[in-house]
Amino acid sequence: MTGTRLERGTGVEGSICLPADIELDEAIRYYDHQLPGLGFRFFQEVDAAIDRIRFMPEAWTKIGRRTRRCLIKSFPYAILYTIETDEIIITAVANLHRDPKHFMDRIK
Repeated sequence: MTGTRLERGTGVEGSICLPADIELDEAIRYYDHQLPGLGFRFFQEVDAAIDRIRFMPEAWTKIGRRTRRCLIKSFPYAILYTIETDEIIITAVANLHRDPKHFMDRIK
């Protein structure tokens, strides 16, 4: 799975796999369509959550053998990620109102 590298901030390096990157883009577009500027606010909350994950990767709820979940403040979304040897990999930007089957295959 290819995706986007996380470059800024301190803490553990990381990347976003392609399906999670697509989910993030779709959510931003959805919220911008609902209210101009809301997509940017959503992105800011996701960015803040990623910074929290990078700073303390093991602090968030374990939902699989290797997968953890960090909830997004003010939005019904969560970031699902795994901790690899030297990086975190974001596997889903999950809409918690959506059928979990959509992202269950990415939980390890």
